[in-house]
Amino acid sequence: MRLRALGLNSPGVEPTGESMSVAADDVQLDDRIVKAMQTMEQRVASVVLGKRPQVRLAVAALISGEHLLLHDLPGVGKTTLASALSKVLDGALGRIQGTPDLLPADVTGSSIYNQHDGTWTFRPGPIMTNVVLVDELNRITPRTQSALLQAMAEHEVTVDGVTRPVPDPFLVVATMNPVGSAGTFPLTLGQLDRFGLALRLGPVDRQSERMILRGRGGVDAIDMLKPVLPADLLPDLQGIVSLVHASDPVIEYVLDLCDALRPNTHLSTRAARSALAVARAIAALEGRNYVLPDDVKAVAVPCLAHRLVSEGEGIDARQADVRTVVESLPVPDLVP
Repeated sequence: MRLRALGLNSPGVEPTGESMSVAADDVQLDDRIVKAMQTMEQRVASVVLGKRPQVRLAVAALISGEHLLLHDLPGVGKTTLASALSKVLDGALGRIQGTPDLLPADVTGSSIYNQHDGTWTFRPGPIMTNVVLVDELNRITPRTQSALLQAMAEHEVTVDGVTRPVPDPFLVVATMNPVGSAGTFPLTLGQLDRFGLALRLGPVDRQSERMILRGRGGVDAIDMLKPVLPADLLPDLQGIVSLVHASDPVIEYVLDLCDALRPNTHLSTRAARSALAVARAIAALEGRNYVLPDDVKAVAVPCLAHRLVSEGEGIDARQADVRTVVESLPVPDLVP
């Protein structure tokens, strides 16, 4: 696994023109790799004020390749966080504004007939970009929501019988309003399961709100945010993160956690995979090349709780269930 030199727009981090090699059997996180990830976190946090834990988890989603769902009341910074994540990458950005009249072709693209030469030309939709921001996902009808499913799970879309790959990297960052809000539709369990994490930001604290009113942070600072990493290097970075070591006891801990939640509801294998992937990303952001049980505990609620909800329940209805299991489950001892 090779990661080309990172050209970072950050003081003290200069491109070298070299290549950085990482062997799968002895993963070492180069200082430049760690610096790149931490710079992403710092720049997003400079815009989304007072939400450092949520920012860390959001950046962990980005560097682990997991789709991200942001759910909360309007005006707490969901779209600001989604936009900031897209800004730290220098790549193609697509945006979908959730409305009830949105059609599947508005998402995937469609074939246009050219009368002059009698040919059909595919005109790509916003989903054919590196980072797709979906504002108010649950204002989109279930039929059009389904246009996202294939791309999120298989990284390809089928239009008019032709299957086309989406760009690499590909990440969906979606926002949604609380369940039951006027003009919203429920998300299917299949749709929820495709999001690696679901985060709630909560209200803006007074100090952060004061800083925003003084012109520091918030939506007004989005345009000043500089990219950290070219989008075409993100798959390399994600490959490095996927090689962060997870010992057998840590993997068994993830499986025990998921099994403890399964007796009364469905939890897919995708859920366990997401939890471990994001835990690896958290470890990498800490500069470690190995996963600790605490990393798994830190991601358990955002990675698992939204997948457990039943129809009609709020997206965070099962968070207490996950916390109870995390607190009661024995933590494995890791041998140094």
